Amino acid sequence: MTATDSTRGHRTDWLSVLIFLALMVIGWVNIYAAVYDDSAVGGFAWGSQYGMQLIWICISLLIAGVIMLIDKIYIHQWTYPIYVVLFLLLLSTLVIGKEVNGAKAWLVLGPVSLQPAEFMKLGVSLALARYMSEYSFSLRNPRSLLGVAVILALPMGVIMLQPDMGSAIVYCSFLVMFYREGLNKWVYYILCVVVAVFLLSFFLTPSALLVLLLVLCVVWQALANGNLRESIIYLAAVLLISGVIYFGINYLLLGNITYYSALLWTVIPSLVVVAIYAFRTRLMSIYAFMALLVGSILFSTAVDYVFNDLLAIHQQKRILDLLGIEQDPQNWGYNVNQSKIAIGSGGFSGKGFLEGTQTKYDFVPEQSTDFIFCTVGEEWGFLGSSLVLILFAILITRLMIMGERQGEPFKRIYCYSVAGIFLFHVAINVGMTIGLMPVIGIPLPLFSYGGSSLLAFTVLFFIAVKLDSE
Repeated sequence: MTATDSTRGHRTDWLSVLIFLALMVIGWVNIYAAVYDDSAVGGFAWGSQYGMQLIWICISLLIAGVIMLIDKIYIHQWTYPIYVVLFLLLLSTLVIGKEVNGAKAWLVLGPVSLQPAEFMKLGVSLALARYMSEYSFSLRNPRSLLGVAVILALPMGVIMLQPDMGSAIVYCSFLVMFYREGLNKWVYYILCVVVAVFLLSFFLTPSALLVLLLVLCVVWQALANGNLRESIIYLAAVLLISGVIYFGINYLLLGNITYYSALLWTVIPSLVVVAIYAFRTRLMSIYAFMALLVGSILFSTAVDYVFNDLLAIHQQKRILDLLGIEQDPQNWGYNVNQSKIAIGSGGFSGKGFLEGTQTKYDFVPEQSTDFIFCTVGEEWGFLGSSLVLILFAILITRLMIMGERQGEPFKRIYCYSVAGIFLFHVAINVGMTIGLMPVIGIPLPLFSYGGSSLLAFTVLFFIAVKLDSE
């Protein structure tokens, strides 16, 4: 290999590294502002949050330097062992973990507390990259999809047992990578329907929701079939006939009518007739319509169980507050309300460093962790907030560019996984501080106080930079 080839083969993306370091420094400055106490005696306090975060920054940069010295082949070889070790650490939290804010998610190692769920994202990213880059892998192969499901489901299951729903939801970020790798678009349509049905269930009665779903499915089927009039007349006739049959049976034989039996006897005959019609006319799209309708109905009936039994009371209240169903600015909605006040009071250019009143007087709980962005908004205003978001957008875009220029699927899949994780964290965290997302307690990368989060994001990022440099 010539000197020129060697230079081309080992080229570090310094622009991405500089943006990463800039965000890390800005994050530390805002942690300093969030916990600064102007009445305290003395100078720099190493035992404070900003002092501890500075120590974690130094440790993270040291580990980043080590990563850049490791040969890429070892990263590829150690993917499965890394996944197994991190999963065992995650599993151990259920036995020996320390409970914080209702979740048994922390391991205490002497003076240091670590959250294995933060590092597990690294293990999953590497394991998926290794598994999906194998020659026999295909997203259209059920066996391959089963392997992907296992890699994702194992850590998600343990995290939900802790329970820590916020950290579990983060694994939805891998949908960005799956989309790039060609996952069937119908998966994303179904997910959108699930979310829409979940939200509509809070505003509509079951019967109104069913009617809305029928109308939407008729329109969708008409667009797919190309004949709106025929689809509406056909489906309306089916529903009318099945309804007449049901009411006739109940009136003649039972003498009474109940809502759920009416729903059962109206929908099921309709679907049977539709299935027969689709089979005889070979309209396979109608089967998709039926699956969508039945799935939506089943999910809408399960919303109460999901909401009441799987979500904690504070998560329920925060969702209701977000949707405007319940207003409780002094209790469940207090954090978000105070955060919006802080961000809004910053105006265009902010109040200035260490001049934020909401920040200085601790009006916003968890201001150095989950709600660190409100410190940015109050002290640096619209300009500072925009700068931070632009830097994050450039960093995420650079990670995607790294993925696109790779010649190996392993590198591409890993880079897109990291980009998706960063994107998901930024969108959810910033969204919840301004009231656009429910509060689920996930950190803002490189900004929120915490060694586990900072170290995990640093390792995730610099492994991508290392893979790209070769």
